[in-house]
Amino acid sequence: MFSLPRLSLSRLLPLAALALLAGCTIAKPRTDDPLEKFNRKVYAFNDAMDKAVIRPVAVGYRKVTNPPVRRSVSDFFTNLRMPITVANDLLQARPKQALQSTGRFLVNLTLGLGGFFDPASQMGIPLEDNDFGVTLARWGVPDGDYLVLPFVGSTTVRDVWRLPVDSYFFDPLSIYARTHDYKYGQQYLPQLMYLVTLRSRGIDAESFLESAYDPYVFMRDAYRQRRIYQIYDGNPPADVIQQMQGLNDDNFDPEQLLDEQHTWEDKHPKENGNPSPEKH
Repeated sequence: MFSLPRLSLSRLLPLAALALLAGCTIAKPRTDDPLEKFNRKVYAFNDAMDKAVIRPVAVGYRKVTNPPVRRSVSDFFTNLRMPITVANDLLQARPKQALQSTGRFLVNLTLGLGGFFDPASQMGIPLEDNDFGVTLARWGVPDGDYLVLPFVGSTTVRDVWRLPVDSYFFDPLSIYARTHDYKYGQQYLPQLMYLVTLRSRGIDAESFLESAYDPYVFMRDAYRQRRIYQIYDGNPPADVIQQMQGLNDDNFDPEQLLDEQHTWEDKHPKENGNPSPEKH
């Protein structure tokens, strides 16, 4: 069974990276999506579930907490899941990064009072995010088709393997839930809290998605771009960037993409949150 925190990934993974991706050169929408018909149906289902259940809980969480509290809770879960990064650094034969992430984990666990504070960042120890999907990519496994799964969200045929592998072997939250049995499923409460924390962090970036003329395409491409930057430690090669941005395609017209976006905004002023432009 998949780990409970994965239930939020239908919207969270791309949303968490949208602020960073917003500054990138406009990228050509990918058309190599043979599972698009299936994916769109699952995307609609996940989106409905998010709006009906997950998002309202996250909004309630934000109302009863303040930013410092949410930051501390987020730091706690980020540090608690650091073994996933360390394990995958070792699987990728990157001992320097594994040692660095281990040091960060121990510093925040001790000086950070269990991880609720982040002195490691103040000491200049960078935060790395790694998983088994990245491990497979760095060993040459192609990403395969883009895939949207119920309750999981954006992934690929390659990245989907991070769900069972990381959850079963490396994720402390999943291991704890699997090895404990309390009344009413209380062993899953830490995972549920992590889910709410993740969803809460994504609320601030929702405007990016709401302004997209095709949210499904926007999420698909945001996920793919995020994974490319993650696989290459934030510095993908020039040819990979050019391919991602469509610069190698003679038919790529960024003005056309902008026109399509503006046309959508004109037809959906309420959804976009902006009034229609005045006609002169």
